[in-house]
Amino acid sequence: MATRLFYCLSILFSQNCFSQNPFITSIYTADPSAHVWADGRLYVYPSHDIDPAKGCDLMDRYHVFSTDDMVNWRDEGEILNANQVSWGRKEGGFMWAPDCVYKNGIYYFYFPHPAGTDWNKSWKIGMATSKKPASDFKPAGYIKGLSANAMIDPCVFVDTDGKAYFYYGGGGVCHGGKLKDNMMEIDGEMQEINGLVDFHEATWVFKRNGIYYLTYADNNPRENQLRYATGSSPLGPWTYRGIYLGPTGCDTDQGSIVEFKGKWYAFYHNKALSNTGKGNLRSICVDIVNFNDDGTMQMVEQTKSGVASVGTKVISTKNAVKYEAENATMGGKATIVNDTSASGSKYVTNMDLADSYIEFKNIKAKRKGRVTINIYHSGTSYSRIKLVVNGIDCSYLNSLPTGDTENFKGHTYFTVHLSPGKNNTIKLIGVNGNTNIDYITLTPID
Repeated sequence: MATRLFYCLSILFSQNCFSQNPFITSIYTADPSAHVWADGRLYVYPSHDIDPAKGCDLMDRYHVFSTDDMVNWRDEGEILNANQVSWGRKEGGFMWAPDCVYKNGIYYFYFPHPAGTDWNKSWKIGMATSKKPASDFKPAGYIKGLSANAMIDPCVFVDTDGKAYFYYGGGGVCHGGKLKDNMMEIDGEMQEINGLVDFHEATWVFKRNGIYYLTYADNNPRENQLRYATGSSPLGPWTYRGIYLGPTGCDTDQGSIVEFKGKWYAFYHNKALSNTGKGNLRSICVDIVNFNDDGTMQMVEQTKSGVASVGTKVISTKNAVKYEAENATMGGKATIVNDTSASGSKYVTNMDLADSYIEFKNIKAKRKGRVTINIYHSGTSYSRIKLVVNGIDCSYLNSLPTGDTENFKGHTYFTVHLSPGKNNTIKLIGVNGNTNIDYITLTPID
């Protein structure tokens, strides 16, 4: 197979000043938990709605996304799935809203997951740990001694004095308590948090100018809103302040608020990408949140344009390897078409048929590591393709329409682990929608 190396040292993207909402379009994501770590990047730890939609039971395969300018986002790849959870339900799924925290050189990833087939009565809060913020996570058991009823939506807050606090809440009840220094055990007793109006789920705690904020989703029928309260300590007492984010078009919502490079951002999810009322195919969004002089929050304006860049990003492409679609192995109705506007003056069409595919073989990797696959395409409607890497189904990708099938402006990215050697394969399978594939690039992250 012909390959071509990109030898340019770097390119300066002539990017828009704003990103877009939703800002992750390659897969469906929800429940964004945003953090800024010591490396200066902002990381978002969302849940993952599996496509095609069958409700929350299929949620699985956590991915992490990061940025250093709020416009260019990087898929850090999958960090955990239900098959790795030894104590979890044998049927898998039900990997709901997570959170992550850093303390004493370790990143702790917390996630809710049932231990038994009767999922609603067997919830636990599991943990995975790593010395890196977005890779190499290993399961580390679960927090013991908690009630199994509605034990979802974990949130962990580390105060400026280094003390850590743990929260969870579902079914209309919010609980909070202290964590021991090992970040895996509750210090004392969990307590029910009072003072919250119409609490439903999705606790998030942060601190700004000495004021503690607790945000959460309410019970607004079929369209949760996000509300908040303030307090003088991590465990209250809390004073209800009002709604800061209105309905987003989802029957549920969950958000987080974080400061990054001098601005405050509100993360949430909607259904703008899937445009479906069936199941839960949600996508994460971000907009600016402003505060009044007394510390109260202003209503967040939900936008399609997203937020402004907080820096000019120079992206290196010197390690990117390009694979032309016309050089891949094809199956089904996949067909090569000549077109001077496409890279290499050719592209592959008829990828909208379910039995059509292209397969890139003999892809070389020097060592096992994360590689971002960028798929350059054109398409109309809500076109989708399935990605399979070394025989492993990586779920469906959402190829956003580019306006017409002849306009190769779209690209969809996904990060995977390749095996050492030259026997890696990447397969793109048609699902639905009119999609044409121009080429892919592979870029190592680590």
